[in-house]
Amino acid sequence: MIEELVKRYPVLESVKGQIEDAYKILETCYEDGGKLLIAGNGGSAADSDHIVGELMKGFVKRRPVSAELAEALKQTDPERGEELAKKLQGGLPAIALTNHAALSSAFANDVDGMLSYAQQLNGYGKAGDVFLGISTSGNSENVMYAAVTAKAKGLKVIGLTGKTGGKLAKLADVAIIVPEQETYKIQELHLPIYHALCLMLEDRFYAE
Repeated sequence: MIEELVKRYPVLESVKGQIEDAYKILETCYEDGGKLLIAGNGGSAADSDHIVGELMKGFVKRRPVSAELAEALKQTDPERGEELAKKLQGGLPAIALTNHAALSSAFANDVDGMLSYAQQLNGYGKAGDVFLGISTSGNSENVMYAAVTAKAKGLKVIGLTGKTGGKLAKLADVAIIVPEQETYKIQELHLPIYHALCLMLEDRFYAE
C-alpha cells in the first residue's frame, strides 16, 4: 500500500519510513484494544473527522459483524436484530476531538479554550491509545497541549505536519512531515497518507 502511495505521489518518498512507523504504532494500538484520538484546526479538523469516517465503518471492505454478535442481536430482538446483523459493520475505535461543541464551548467559557482538546484527551485517553495531531505548521498550540497531555498519560503521539514539522515533530513518537511549505499543498498530501493508513488497518483487521 505504501509503495502504491509513493508511486502515485513521488514527493512522499522522503516520508515513506515515517508512514510505515505510524502504521505500526496504530496496528499495535488496535491489536491491544486501544483507540485513536485525533485533533486539528480548520481543514485539519475536517481531516480528523474524515479519518474517523474511514475507520469506524467499512472503507473498501464490508466488515460484517462476527457470527457471535449477529446471533446475540437476533436473540435480543428477532426483527431488529436480523436487520442489525445484516447492516452493522466492524469499526476501529476513533474519536475526532473536533466535534463536541457543547463540551468545547463550555470549557472555553469556564476555563481555557486553548486547552479543550487537552481536556478531552485527558478524559478519553489511556495508556495504549494513540493521539494523532494534525497541524500543517506543527505549531498549533491547542494541538500541542493535547500532545503533551497524551505523552504524560502514556499514549503514543503521531504528528501529521508540513514545513519544518514545528514543535509537534519534536514531541511526537513519529512525525510525518510532508515536504511542502504552503498550507493547502500540505493538506493535499495529508489526505492520501491517512487514506493509505486507514486502508492498511482495514486490510489487517478485516478479512472480508
